[in-house]
Amino acid sequence: MPTLVALLAAALLLSGCASSPAPGNVQVVDRNSRPAVTSGQYVVRRGDTLWSIAFRFGWDFRALAQRNNIPAPYTIYPGQTIRFDGRASQAVASSRPSASSRPVQSTTTSSPVVVSTVPVPPPVTPVQTPATPPVQTPVSTQVRSSSGWAWPASGTIIGRFSSNGSLNKGIDIAGELGQPVLAASDGTVVYAGSGLRGYGELVIIKHNDTYVSAYGHNRRLLVREGQRVKVGQTIAEMGSTGTDRVKLHFEIRRQGKPVDPQNYLPKR
Repeated sequence: MPTLVALLAAALLLSGCASSPAPGNVQVVDRNSRPAVTSGQYVVRRGDTLWSIAFRFGWDFRALAQRNNIPAPYTIYPGQTIRFDGRASQAVASSRPSASSRPVQSTTTSSPVVVSTVPVPPPVTPVQTPATPPVQTPVSTQVRSSSGWAWPASGTIIGRFSSNGSLNKGIDIAGELGQPVLAASDGTVVYAGSGLRGYGELVIIKHNDTYVSAYGHNRRLLVREGQRVKVGQTIAEMGSTGTDRVKLHFEIRRQGKPVDPQNYLPKR
């Protein structure tokens, strides 16, 4: 029996080693990002925008609008049904607001007026920072890449992008509480709020019909939905909302799919 206990203990130890930090002491953080949802439906809550729904469920906003017959400027309403399968044409008529209905407002402090029929993933338990200090990789916010992107904050990279399964869909940059968070490229703010679990106070910027960027865990948001911003403009203050330490979680999504931000940002 002691031999069996020893074997089990060794197996548990090995399984724990599989989740150790990546080379260079840079942590890969588990997040609640998942592949695009292609079945079921979601009922719009107060504070939602089409972009925030598309971001949450892994869709390109244009594809989601087309599937649900939502024309530009993509106005949605509390109680409206957004479908992810191929039966949108049957749902649209019943989800159209009456003449007295009002569109979704940008505030997110009100309680939801409906409940989603697609379960929203629960918050992910934060992964503790390794005891060993991460490699110091300072980020410059002054230089733009050839494609026009700039770093959204100065600081140490403590989490890198991973495209496998539900691992990190962006990068994490450590910094100081209240530190400026900057727009990584010109664009329009399409979401500013705290309605997406696991991201805390979040800003999403639409740069064009192909790219959006996201900035999570802020202490305070300094922009509003519909506002035009320029690269390098301060859009938020760095914080720790929705996570266990002060940091910026930064994502770039191409046609709704996460891509590695470091392939777009200036080289160091």
